[in-house]
Amino acid sequence: MVEVFKTNVVKQEQAQQLTGLLLQRFPSSKINFDLEDCDKILRLEGHDFIVDDVMRLVRKEGFACSVLD
Repeated sequence: MVEVFKTNVVKQEQAQQLTGLLLQRFPSSKINFDLEDCDKILRLEGHDFIVDDVMRLVRKEGFACSVLD
């Protein structure tokens, strides 16, 4: 399963921190950010993550996060 999220992450350091946190929660997922995209894309690929949990974790860290339509 691949899911794409729109975020407001702008700094590479923030993306790295969130990637680390997400990998702790979803260790078998492939996670990356595309900060060059206007939607500051967060992409998760894997089988063991729950969309609502991803959004909750990112929002808890103070960032916006929603499923990209």
